[in-house]
Amino acid sequence: MKAIVYDRPYAYRYTDLPDPEPGPDEVRLRVRSAGVCGTDAHLHRGEFSPRYPLTPGHEVVGEVESLGEEVTTLAVGQRVALNNRVSCGSCANCRRARPAFCTRLRDHGVTRPGGFAEMIVVPASHCHPADDIPLDVVAFAEPVACAVHGMDILAPQPGSDVLLFGAGTTGLLLAQLLAGSGAGRVTVAAPTEAKLRLAREFGADETVVMDRDDSSASLGALRALAPDGFDTVVDATGALTVIERCLPLTRDGGTVFLYGMAGERERVELSPYEIFSRELTIRGSFTQAFSFDRALRVLRTGRVRTDGMITHRFGLDSYGAALDAVRNDRGCIKAVIHP
Repeated sequence: MKAIVYDRPYAYRYTDLPDPEPGPDEVRLRVRSAGVCGTDAHLHRGEFSPRYPLTPGHEVVGEVESLGEEVTTLAVGQRVALNNRVSCGSCANCRRARPAFCTRLRDHGVTRPGGFAEMIVVPASHCHPADDIPLDVVAFAEPVACAVHGMDILAPQPGSDVLLFGAGTTGLLLAQLLAGSGAGRVTVAAPTEAKLRLAREFGADETVVMDRDDSSASLGALRALAPDGFDTVVDATGALTVIERCLPLTRDGGTVFLYGMAGERERVELSPYEIFSRELTIRGSFTQAFSFDRALRVLRTGRVRTDGMITHRFGLDSYGAALDAVRNDRGCIKAVIHP
């Protein structure tokens, strides 16, 4: 089979690998869609603890091609979405319902072979049947699962006034979940008007265009919307300049929610006294846990919409172009690879 393989940071090959064979409780999937996201850009640089040689790709939809001898819950030809994170279930973190921090985690696309390949072998127990969901919709299962877990962590109060920075994939998904979870108002701020237009179609109450070169006017518009600050300010960009704006726009007693993925070595300056004296809460959300079934449910019902979000499509041999689109093309919302 053809696959993308990294041997070290920045160095990948489009190459031939032996077709993988499933073990007794595994299945082999023929990959139909694999999303490319910011995590893959970090992995390209050697961040996020990759294990080499590595085939990345953690947002996987596939068709069951062959079954291990003990698998009875799936059928050949069935389309499934993959929960790529396989926890052990017995370490201290797993016993405390924190599988994302499993000390023996197997993470397809990070520490185990992922979906930027024609085929992948995975545990049958982590395959979620999705024949009834269009391919372009179920392609969002993993990022929606991450966003649902983010809502678990944030636990927004009904009627909250929420500011969300970012209108990429995660921003658009979070905006919908926030609106559907009872937020009193959702304001989305981002630099690209086309993405903000989609945010409005998906239910954002207010949108503000952020000028990348001169943010003073847009910050003034945000302060005018919430003179006392927003109850919750969400960063879905991972950009340090955006994160630094979050505290000043948060009301006393409010919450800053860091959802976007900044680089491992990047740092911002925060005032401990401000956090202390204003009783601010800072929360983070990492990947997904116990949320895949719910992600598929909101995709099935249309509570979370994805129409118009796939803006770029590539073959496996164009992986480099897909990565460039995610990193550099402001018009890119979601790029997918169809091996």
